[in-house]
Amino acid sequence: MAENATATGGKPATSAETREVTMDKITSLAKRRGFVFQSSEIYGGQSGAWDYGPLGIELKNRIQRFWWKEMTQLHDDIVGLDAAILMHPRTWEASGHVENFTDPLVDCKKCKMRFRADQIDQDKLARHECPECGGELTDTRKFNLMFKTNIGPVDDGTGLIYLRPETAQGIYVNYKNIVQSNRMKIPFGIAQVGKAFRNEIVTKNFIFRTCEFEQMEMQYFVKPGDDVKFFDYWREQRWNYYKKLGVNMDKLRWHQHGPDELAHYAKDAYDIEFEFPMGFKELEGVHNRTDFDLNRHQQYSGKDLQYIDQDNGNERFVPYIIETSAGLTRQLLMILCDAYVEEKVADKGNDDDWRTVMKFHPELAPVTVAVLPLMKKDGLAELAHEIRGTLKEDYATDYDQSGAIGRRYRRQDEAGTPFCVTIDYDTKENGTVTVRDRDSMSQERVHKDELSAYIRSKIKTYQRA
Repeated sequence: MAENATATGGKPATSAETREVTMDKITSLAKRRGFVFQSSEIYGGQSGAWDYGPLGIELKNRIQRFWWKEMTQLHDDIVGLDAAILMHPRTWEASGHVENFTDPLVDCKKCKMRFRADQIDQDKLARHECPECGGELTDTRKFNLMFKTNIGPVDDGTGLIYLRPETAQGIYVNYKNIVQSNRMKIPFGIAQVGKAFRNEIVTKNFIFRTCEFEQMEMQYFVKPGDDVKFFDYWREQRWNYYKKLGVNMDKLRWHQHGPDELAHYAKDAYDIEFEFPMGFKELEGVHNRTDFDLNRHQQYSGKDLQYIDQDNGNERFVPYIIETSAGLTRQLLMILCDAYVEEKVADKGNDDDWRTVMKFHPELAPVTVAVLPLMKKDGLAELAHEIRGTLKEDYATDYDQSGAIGRRYRRQDEAGTPFCVTIDYDTKENGTVTVRDRDSMSQERVHKDELSAYIRSKIKTYQRA
C-alpha cells in the first residue's frame, strides 16, 4: 500500500515550465485559501482595509516573529517597545505631520473619482481633464493623510487627536525613558511592530497600499559622526535579512533617493524594492534621519533629550538616528508574490498537468506538516490523529482525510505546506510513514518515531530550488 501514496504524488515536468504570476491570481488564491479577505465583504467591502484569515494571520505572525528575532534576539544592543496608537497631538506638530503630511488631491466633478494630482497625466491635469471620463477636474488642493478623531465626551474640537500615521514617533518620545530604565548606551536601537493609519487618496494593488497597515521599525541611535558607518552597516544587515527569508534575491534591488526625493530630515536614504507583478515597488527603507526628530521633540516638549556619554567625560549630544522601516503587511504581500508558482507537472502520464504551489520557506509557512491518512477506515485515521498529536508541540499541523490523496496534496501545495505525511497500511505494520516534499514532490519513508527530527533537519537545511 505504500506504493499508492507514492504513485499519486506527481513530479515536476522536466521542462520546469511555469506561468506568469499576476496580482489577480494572487488575490484569488489569497481568498480561496484563507490568507486575506476583503474587509466587511458582506456589506460590499471597505476600501483600503483587509482581514487576514486563518492562513494569513499565521503567515503574518511568522513574518513578524522572524523580523523580531532578527532585530532583538540577535542584537544585544536593541530592545523592544509597544507604544500607544493614540498620542498627544503635539507629537504630530513636532514631527511635521500636521503641516506637511499631505498629498495633492483632485476630484472629478462628473464621475466623482479622486486622484493624486502627482500620479495622473500632467497634460490632462493642466487641462483639468479627468483621466477616467474626460470630465472636469477640481483645482489641486492639499489633503492631510492623518485620520482625526476626538477623545473625551464632548466633540467641540478641544479633544482633537490623531490615529498615528507611523510608529516611529512612539519610539522617539520614549527614547529618554528607555535610556534611563534600561541603562542603554550609544549606539543602541529600539524596535517596534504596530498598526498605523493613513487616509490614502488611492488604495490599490490588493494589500500593497491600504489605509490600515502594520509597520516593523527599528530606530538606531548613534553619535554624530558615526552615522555614515552605521547607515552602511544597517543597509547590509537589512539586505541579508531577505536572504534569510528565502526570497528570490534577483527580484530585489536598491534605490537611492535623489535630491528631489529625499525627505527634508534625511541626510541619505535607500529603499529596498521588490519586483511585484505590477513592477518594482518599495518594500523597506533605510534612512539617515540625522538629529532632526529628537531636536524637534526637544523644542516642542521643552524636555532635554540630549544623551549624556558617561564613558566620555559626560559629553552631551543629541543622537543621530538610523532608521529601518518595513511594512509588515507589505512584506506579507511580497512573500505571497515570491512564493506563488504555477508549474507544469507530470502526473500519471499526463504531461499537460499544472499545479499551483506556494513555496514558502518552512519557517514562514502557515502549516508546517499536514497529516493525511490514506484511508478513513481500518484504524488509519486514528493512527494519523495519534501521529499528528506527537508533532503538534513542535510544528503547526493540519489534518485532511477528504478526497483522493493526490487532491489533498494539491490543496496543501496551495496552502504552502512544506511536508505532507501520509499514513498507510505499512504504517500499521512497521511504523513507517511517507513524507512528501512540497517543492520536489519527492517522497521518502521515515519511521514515525524519527519523524519530528527528520522534519527539523529538513527545515534547517532548506534551500529553495
